[in-house]
Order: sequence, then structure tokens, then C-alpha cells
Amino acid sequence: MSGSLRLLRIAAGVELATLIVMLANLVTVHWSAVSSLLGPAHGAAYLLVVVATAQQPAAPRSTRLLSLLPGVGGLLVLRRLPPNPSGVPS
Repeated sequence: MSGSLRLLRIAAGVELATLIVMLANLVTVHWSAVSSLLGPAHGAAYLLVVVATAQQPAAPRSTRLLSLLPGVGGLLVLRRLPPNPSGVPS
């Protein structure tokens, strides 16, 4: 697995997890400390998903556009990319 694909997997998971926790916080107690901590983490994970997708040579334009969807874009990109785009066994 290439480094940018591994980074994409991690960033997609962090992006989704932080979104879920932020929404749960918003619906329940709405602690500002949680929002101030997870907001930037979610934004950074989102940007990492977009950049890591752009670095994938096997990603067509439609897949790169999917990465722009906040929250689930990274997971959708991972579904559309081949598991080993370079063809070299890892």
C-alpha cells in the first residue's frame, strides 16, 4: 500500500469520526471545548483527504471530485480506488 493511500485511509476515518462526534455533541450537550478541539481536526482531515486523493494517479476526475464531499468523501474515494493502484505487491 502506498504512503498516500495509507494516509488517505487514516484521514478518511478521522474525518468521519470527528464529524460524528461533533454532530453528537451538537445534538446533546454542545460543549464548546469539544467543538473547538474537533473542528480544526475535522478540517485538517478533510484537507488531507482532498490532497491525498489528488496524489493518486489511478483516481479519475469524478473520484477526485468526490473527495470534496465533507464527511463521507474520503470513504467514497476509497471505495472507487483500486486496493493497490501501483500494481506492486505491498
